[in-house]
Amino acid sequence: MSLKILIPTPLRKITSDSDVVTVESGLLSEIIENVDRLHPGFRARICGENGELRRFINIYVNGEDVRFLENLRTVVADGAEVSIVPAIAGG
Repeated sequence: MSLKILIPTPLRKITSDSDVVTVESGLLSEIIENVDRLHPGFRARICGENGELRRFINIYVNGEDVRFLENLRTVVADGAEVSIVPAIAGG
């Protein structure tokens, strides 16, 4: 089965302007790798050189922040919705 990843506007130039990418379910780290195979450069925008999520990138699985789950080791089930939300800073 598969799941949908909602792509925010700043990352859509990597995904050929697609706002949704469909990939196979599994560990979040594997899902990011699968999207990167389809759309090279995706992983580099989500993860830092240390392999962890970038500080200002938030990922939600069915509305739950993965930082409060298992982070990149979060198991994402078939049919789940994954949302990527870049943090907005300013004052």
